[in-house]
Amino acid sequence: MPILFRLTFIFLIFALVGCSSLQRKAAVPSQEMGQAQIAGLSSVRYMVASQSSIDQMAEDIQTGFKVRDEKTLNAPANYLSLSGGGDDGAYGAGLLIGWADRGDRPQFNLVTGISTGALIAPFAFMGREYDPALREVYTKYGPRDIFIERGLISGILSDGLSDTSPLFQLISKYIDQDFLKKVANEYTSKNRWLLIGTTNLDAGVPVVWNMGKIASIGTPEALELFRKIMLASASIPGAFSPVMFDFEVSGQSFHEMHVDGGAITQVFLYPSALSQKVKDLDLKLQKQRNAYIIRNARLDPEWRETQRGTLSIIQRAISSLIQTQGVGDLYRIYHTTQLDGVGFNLAYIGSDFKFPHKTEFDTAYMQALFEYGYKQGLSGKEWQKYPPGYKRGFDDAPSKAN
Repeated sequence: MPILFRLTFIFLIFALVGCSSLQRKAAVPSQEMGQAQIAGLSSVRYMVASQSSIDQMAEDIQTGFKVRDEKTLNAPANYLSLSGGGDDGAYGAGLLIGWADRGDRPQFNLVTGISTGALIAPFAFMGREYDPALREVYTKYGPRDIFIERGLISGILSDGLSDTSPLFQLISKYIDQDFLKKVANEYTSKNRWLLIGTTNLDAGVPVVWNMGKIASIGTPEALELFRKIMLASASIPGAFSPVMFDFEVSGQSFHEMHVDGGAITQVFLYPSALSQKVKDLDLKLQKQRNAYIIRNARLDPEWRETQRGTLSIIQRAISSLIQTQGVGDLYRIYHTTQLDGVGFNLAYIGSDFKFPHKTEFDTAYMQALFEYGYKQGLSGKEWQKYPPGYKRGFDDAPSKAN
């Protein structure tokens, strides 16, 4: 049963029966969210709806500028944003590796990831050295390597239909102490940024984690947090268990419940409010800046006759909502890049990809989609210069990237 169908079924079950909640610590009170810290790992995240967090992000950027030289200032700055999309992340993985094999994939100054994009982002951040690992993750593993189904009743009485301990083990296989040191070095010595987004479900707000800052702390706790953030960002609410983070406020211990960043946004670049703060601090940015956004999904509305039934209608409505939310996120990013003089480049799965999708994380489907993306990257991917429908329709030919 597809994940989306099972989730809609659960919504109906909850409306009919009462279920007892699993035990947890109290959530961080809303008025104290700004003071909440993880013990030994303070100031490693930004609640981007908060001005104080925007100020903190700008100050961290200012600190990083101390390691820049004239050569860096005169070179183009390249940003990469990787969206959610479940097993459709195979597209982004294939595109990036094909682009690298072509020989002109840049080193990115900023990499952001959400959901499946959060699993790609650390490898893309580290560059070609980790392309074999990225290929493995999106072509070798199947559902059993990602989750363990609990069964419908057990799932309803738990905090998710599936246990994602296999995914955490997979993350831990690739993200080790050596990997952490390399990420830390890129952040501290080159001012390169890796950001991953999650959703604080208690507060209903997006949270952006500074993974380079976490890596630079270098403790075993930092490694554990790095892995848990990746897991949280990919934890589809209801389908997968949320990730609980321990926070402290004035000596008291609390829990924050985090789930898939896609619960709030499908893809992000940087907060638009950050631009004004950077101007206020008079920080000199590179003159040429390019943003590359990979949307791990199709963006053309998919026609599908909907059965006249409650579950079918709910399922179709939710899938349409996610699809249109993703398009709206692209418009938001486009508006921000245009205000800031940043080049906008967009890639997504075209309507010409028609391989059957039998189940979630179907290995055969992921391998086919990976090859589709790889061929695009290798041949010199044409990047859209506008969000879909802005100046052209969904199916019109994109323009060549500069």
